[in-house]
Amino acid sequence: MSIDPSFRFAIAAVDAVIFGIDGGELKVLIRPVETDTTHYKGLSGFPGGVMRPTENAKATLQRILKDKTGLTEVFTEQLYTFTDINRDARSRAVAIAYLALVAPDVITTYQHEKATWVPVSAITKLAYDHFEMLGLARRRLASKLLYTTIARTLLPKQFTLSQLQAVYEIVCGEVFDKRNFRKKILALNIIKDSGEVQSGVANRPATLYTFVGKDVIEIPTVI
Repeated sequence: MSIDPSFRFAIAAVDAVIFGIDGGELKVLIRPVETDTTHYKGLSGFPGGVMRPTENAKATLQRILKDKTGLTEVFTEQLYTFTDINRDARSRAVAIAYLALVAPDVITTYQHEKATWVPVSAITKLAYDHFEMLGLARRRLASKLLYTTIARTLLPKQFTLSQLQAVYEIVCGEVFDKRNFRKKILALNIIKDSGEVQSGVANRPATLYTFVGKDVIEIPTVI
């Protein structure tokens, strides 16, 4: 059986859309495009790379995170496969995108010579089809907040109810009623009182909570 020669040169790539919350904003990690200054001069994109013959997508993702971001403590899940014929001006490329999430302390202590955390609201253009990828990733995150415990990946291990609510409001772009939000969250039994309170707070320090269990799980709709 003969194979169309055009398929011999299609490449498979992996890209990581890495979100975190810092300073009351949803931020994403981007890097300048270095491999091609003709088509994407001056543009940035998400950390990514071509899948090697000895790798599957997950292995490529782990290599990219290590080599291009230096991050190790990252929650990841596959987002979508982007297959538009002209998504990369240089050659035919299929991209397997991953949604990745980090806790706030990762951002505040982050140092890298090329990768930078940027507020999602400040991004208007990215290389390749990464702006479309960004929009899909944010919508997926907002959706999963409503029926899973994925919020735990964007919080410190101990947090206040106000910090938890802020994650929902920042990602979803909505303001929720404080009393109703807390009533619903506590009724789900997905968080528990840690027995500690905020430090360094002058008036009535808030109770600190932790999530029950260690994994991201599905739950009844939060909001």
